Amino acid sequence: MTKIKVLIADDHHVVRRGLLFFLKTQKDIEIVGEATNGLEAVTLVTELNPDVVLMDLSMPKMDGVEATKAIRELNDKVKIIILTSYADQDHVIPAIRAGASGYQLKDIEPDELVQTIRDVLKGESKLHPKVTAHVITHLSLGSKQETIKLNDLTKREKEVLNELAKGKSNKEIASALFITEKTVKTHVSNILSKLQLSDRTQAALFAVKNGYTDEN
Repeated sequence: MTKIKVLIADDHHVVRRGLLFFLKTQKDIEIVGEATNGLEAVTLVTELNPDVVLMDLSMPKMDGVEATKAIRELNDKVKIIILTSYADQDHVIPAIRAGASGYQLKDIEPDELVQTIRDVLKGESKLHPKVTAHVITHLSLGSKQETIKLNDLTKREKEVLNELAKGKSNKEIASALFITEKTVKTHVSNILSKLQLSDRTQAALFAVKNGYTDEN
């Protein structure tokens, strides 16, 4: 079995110990390192090449957002899951824009965190319900330029984008639209290219930001 290599980045020793203790019980997960600040996280990513980084936001030397940006510039294959106590827009939006593939709060159930790690590694986006609700409530409507970008999408691409906005996986989208997962992946790739976005998490937030619903 190929294990998922996880790096934990958090300045609180108790949090790191708790995560380490639980995640070590998972047969498909290997903790390859621990970072006590954002700068150390960036360094360890280059040394250890993890698959997933569990990233706290509030850390010394370099915060989680800046560390996420730096890591994504160094290695765009590494998946970063923000694990924090902050659910407000001022923290959520910068983290997503920096390239985080997931955003979970520290009150998450351990089993759900494990599933988040697995799903994000498969290319899915995972946002805590409180975060999603907050983003939907507070994001303003998109600009005219963003509307033009949306108009560049085909009818099927708009249907896929609508499903992305609901946080569905490729498999769930394929089932909903009666197409293959391979076709979904192609549509998602085209959507990201046309909207000039880096991943499906940003595509989902783009759709929500522009009031994209079933009626579009």
